[in-house]
Amino acid sequence: MLAEAERVEAIPTKRTPPPETCYLERDEIDKLFESLPKRGPLVLRDRALLMLLYNTGARVQEVADLRVADVDLEGPLRVRLQGKGDKWRSCPLWPETVDALKQLDSVCSQDKAAPLFASRQGRPLTRFGIYKLVKRHTAKSCPTPTSAKRCGVSPHVFRHSLAVRLFEEGIDVNVIRGWLGHVSLDTTHRYAEITLRTKQAAVATCLPAVAGSETSRANAPMAEG
Repeated sequence: MLAEAERVEAIPTKRTPPPETCYLERDEIDKLFESLPKRGPLVLRDRALLMLLYNTGARVQEVADLRVADVDLEGPLRVRLQGKGDKWRSCPLWPETVDALKQLDSVCSQDKAAPLFASRQGRPLTRFGIYKLVKRHTAKSCPTPTSAKRCGVSPHVFRHSLAVRLFEEGIDVNVIRGWLGHVSLDTTHRYAEITLRTKQAAVATCLPAVAGSETSRANAPMAEG
C-alpha cells in the first residue's frame, strides 16, 4: 500500500481563508456584566466564572479543570492553568475577580481539592456546562445585526476579547503569548491584524500635519478676481 499512500500524501491541501476571529468590544463587555442577574442561587458563581474567563483568557477546558488550590487569592493574586501539552502557566487576577472568587462556596469551604466551579449537585462544571452558561447569559446582550460577526458568544470569545484588548493597550506580544499560553507567536500576531482601532491610530500618526490645511484650501471656493 506504499504507492497508494504516497498518492494520497501528494494530494494538495485545499486553501481556505481562516475562520473569522469573533470578539467583544469593551463596551459590549461592560454591557454584559451590567446585565447579569443580581439575585438567584448561582449568580455569584456565574459572575465569577465569566470574570475569570475574561480576566485570564483561559480555554474553557482549563477553567473546567480548576481546583480551589489552583487560585491564590491572598497574594500574589493569580491562577495556575493547565494548558495544552500538560503545560502550566500563571495568570494574574484583577482585584475584582478575586473578590468574586472569594464569595464562592467552594472557596469558602477551604477544601483545596474541590472544583472551583461546581454544578447544583456539587460536581465540577464540564466544558459543555460552561458553554451553555455563557450562551444563556449572553443571549440578551448579543450585539446588533450590524456587528453580526461577533454574534453568538462562546467561552472562547472571551479569550479573543482579552487578546484584542491587550494589544490595544500596547502590551508586548511576548507577554500576551505567555498570558494566553500560545506555543507560536504566529497565533498571537493574528490579534494584531483584527484590531481596527490600532490600525486607525497608526494611520493617524502618519498623517502629515499640513494635510488638513491643504485640503481646506483645495475645497475652498476661489475668490473672484
